[in-house]
This record gives sequence, structure tokens and C-alpha cells, in this order.
Amino acid sequence: MLEGILIEGFIYGIMVLGVFLTFRVLNFADMTVDGSFPLGAAVMAVMLIKGVPPAAAIAIAFLGGAVAGLITALIHTRLKIPDLLSGILTMTMLYSVNLRVMGGRANLSLLRVPTLFTFVPPGIAQVILCALVVFLIKALLDLFFTTDFGLSVGALGANPQLVISQGMNPDVLKICGICLANGMVAVSGSFAAMYQGFADVGLGSGMIVSGLASLMIGEFLIRSNRISALTLRVILGSVLYRALMYLARNYGYYIHMTANDLKLITGLLIILCIIISQRGFRRG
Repeated sequence: MLEGILIEGFIYGIMVLGVFLTFRVLNFADMTVDGSFPLGAAVMAVMLIKGVPPAAAIAIAFLGGAVAGLITALIHTRLKIPDLLSGILTMTMLYSVNLRVMGGRANLSLLRVPTLFTFVPPGIAQVILCALVVFLIKALLDLFFTTDFGLSVGALGANPQLVISQGMNPDVLKICGICLANGMVAVSGSFAAMYQGFADVGLGSGMIVSGLASLMIGEFLIRSNRISALTLRVILGSVLYRALMYLARNYGYYIHMTANDLKLITGLLIILCIIISQRGFRRG
């Protein structure tokens, strides 16, 4: 039980880091996540079936997600379409792209295909593997935000005029940030496919909502403006969200709740987090 919660929390924590980058850092409502997540899973499945090593397949999945983010960013910056609609357009198009990637099939099985999890015994070893991956990505993201370029990306969402006054092109920064975020989302999808043993075109359904829920839960755990603490609470929020979903799935029958109610619970959880945060700001 605990191992499964931690593994899923760490895997989906990579996705939540991407959501954090777009929604919190760039202040960009990016719906591409629901398409780039299954894209990463589809690319991973196809690459592994063709015999590509898992490490190379993960890198290719990252590039695929980055390209998806690039499309959203270009639609927004070049065509001047609002951020929300840009993401929805890309997400919609990616459904067909993901089917194409998987050869017209909606599902690809990896049960007989060697993956990273094939070489690691179930249980604590897989938890360690996922923890190493997510905290490596966290460390790289923290390092990125210590660079001049990363600091400019971080300042873009809060104060675009400051970035412009420094002679930086805000569109370039936004494009790079969205590409990086969706690349991480695709990596999360690739690990989810390996862990679950299949890639499915519907894997991304509701992913952005669960990502936002995890992000908001984490914000109640740690109060800090340091980037290392901000990324840490994202991961912790992802783990806690998965724990809540586990409790709802396995013990929800006491209040006549079924697995069909999980999306309802997620939506209500986000609304509750928003209400609590708003009241907190008013008191402050």
C-alpha cells in the first residue's frame, strides 16, 4: 500500500512539477498537460517495443513533450490566442497525434517488454528508483532557477515589465518555460506507462486537474519562497494527493463512494483549497 502510494506520488510528481512551472511560475494556464502526458506514455511504449533502451526512450519522450509545449507556445505568442485556448487546441490535436504514434491503436501493452521496472524488484527498490528520478529532476530544476536565464523565466510570470526592461524577450522565455514544463509532463507519462505496463490514449484525462489539486495541497504543507522548498512541496503534495485518492478508492464504500466519484472528489478538493487559501490571504 505505502509503496504504491509513494511510487505513484513520485511518478506523477514529475508531472506536477511541470504544472507548477506553467501555472505558478509563468502564470500560464496550460491545458496541454492532458495531451503531453499520454504522448510521453505513447512514445515510451513505441520506443521500448522497438528495442530502444529505456534511458534513450525517456529522452525522446521528453523531446516529444517539449515539441507539444512548443506548439502551444507558438499558438499563443505568434497567433495571439489566449493561453487557455492555446492549450486546449494543442491538447485536442494531440489526441490524434497520440493515436498516430501508437500505430492507430488506443492501447499498447508493455507486459512482455523490458522496462526500467523490469530490472528492479517490486517494493522498496522501485520506491527508491522513483525517488531518485523525481529528486534528480527537482535538483536540475532548482539549479536551472539559479541561472540568469532561469531567474528571468521565474520573474516573467510575476513581473513581465521587469523582464522587458532587462532587454529580454518575454515570448522566448515563455516558449522555453512551456517546452520545459511539457517535457517533464511527458517524462512523467513515460514512467507511468512503464509502471502500469501499458500506454493508453486516455491516460491524460483529467491530468491537469489532479496536477492542480496536488499543487494546491502542497502549498499548505510548506510556506516558503525559496525555489528548493517550492519544488519540494510540489512533490510532497503529489504524494499526499495519491494517498487521499487511495483512501477514497479503498475506504470510500463506507460513505457509498465508488471509483466513479474520484474526479468529483478531486474537483471538490481544488475548490476547498481555493476557499481556504482565499480566507488565509484575507486574514493576512
